[in-house]
Amino acid sequence: MSLSASLNKKVQEFIHFTVDVIYGRAEGTGATIYAGFLQALSYIWSGVAQAKLWLYQMRILHDQPLGCLVVVVGNLTAGGTGKTPVVEKFARALRDRGRHVAILSRGYKSKAPPMWKKWWYWLSHTEEPPPRVVSDGRSLFLTSETAGDEPYMLARNLPGVVVIVDRNRVKAGTYAIKKYGCDTLILDDGFQYMPLKGRLNLLLVDKTNPFGNGYCLPRGVLREPVKHLQRASYVFLTKSNGHRDTELEDIIQQYNPGVDVIECAHRPQFLRRFAVSAASGLAKDEPLSYLKGRKIAAFCGIATPESFEKFLRDYGAEIVFRERFLDHYRFTNEDLDAVFLESVRAGAEIIVTTEKDAVRIDAGRTCPLPLYFLRLEIEILQGSGDFDEAVSRICFPESGAARNPATVVK
Repeated sequence: MSLSASLNKKVQEFIHFTVDVIYGRAEGTGATIYAGFLQALSYIWSGVAQAKLWLYQMRILHDQPLGCLVVVVGNLTAGGTGKTPVVEKFARALRDRGRHVAILSRGYKSKAPPMWKKWWYWLSHTEEPPPRVVSDGRSLFLTSETAGDEPYMLARNLPGVVVIVDRNRVKAGTYAIKKYGCDTLILDDGFQYMPLKGRLNLLLVDKTNPFGNGYCLPRGVLREPVKHLQRASYVFLTKSNGHRDTELEDIIQQYNPGVDVIECAHRPQFLRRFAVSAASGLAKDEPLSYLKGRKIAAFCGIATPESFEKFLRDYGAEIVFRERFLDHYRFTNEDLDAVFLESVRAGAEIIVTTEKDAVRIDAGRTCPLPLYFLRLEIEILQGSGDFDEAVSRICFPESGAARNPATVVK
């Protein structure tokens, strides 16, 4: 094993250990000491988050309206709420109503210009290049590596919707309006992005694990304190099973009295065959019943692999091998070779991954077994008749005034 590979393995092991400490799975003196250190850092993180919000509330720092409908979709926690399908569903519904929609994303783990270039732009007063356009609504211009997993997946699934990646969402939004005539901007993962003023803040809360252990990063998974729920215009409870959780409802109403709560579930739709080579032909869809009684191998690099694996078991699959990578992990050829080899050894008939992971696999990659990804979509369970009705209520005044509560956090 090379030095770089050995170092990378050590880094991955440390990250896994940190995750185990956060979720209380690690035991021993070392884990306890490390948890205390992370807890001290989380107090600093929380203080910084609250200070940032206060600066905007006191108008010391200023947000910027862009003169169009801005819908913010985000969460209080780091990953795992199932945000991308909600963004996709909203964008599609707004597009179908005749809106010119652009999705603005920071492009998490995408390849941005190196830091030295940014410093050069600043020192030389040179105008920075325009935002990176993933799609103009007609053509794809970037790969998942250069755009980021979610922006690429959204662009691929949403013809007629512009997708732009830039950490500066004000610049990206201005570009979308001027270049493409967009009248509706959706900020993907934008709840903590305050420079661009949103008319609607849609906050997603994972009903299966709403706020983690209650700590902010890095001791927990919260990006900001739970009391910042009060900034939400609407709360979407994702991954719901349809059963009431009065304790969670009480917490939401405590910090945001009267806020509309819409419960939704991520429903598997079908399995799509990954076209690994020209010889394999076009991608083929299989019904979920295809899983029943089959021995499968499952691998993924998402924040909540347990939910993905549960979907597969719920539809009758027997998981004979599984591999969990870190969220947004970019697979190497060696990683995939190992997964494919172990899948064959375990007697798997097919290999299944998530749609988000599938975009990180080279389209020309060969696989000894049929390789599929699981397609998920959002279904409204409570709080609105269906998703179209929710979009109408939230985004179109003629269908009912959208609620936009005060943003002062007490």
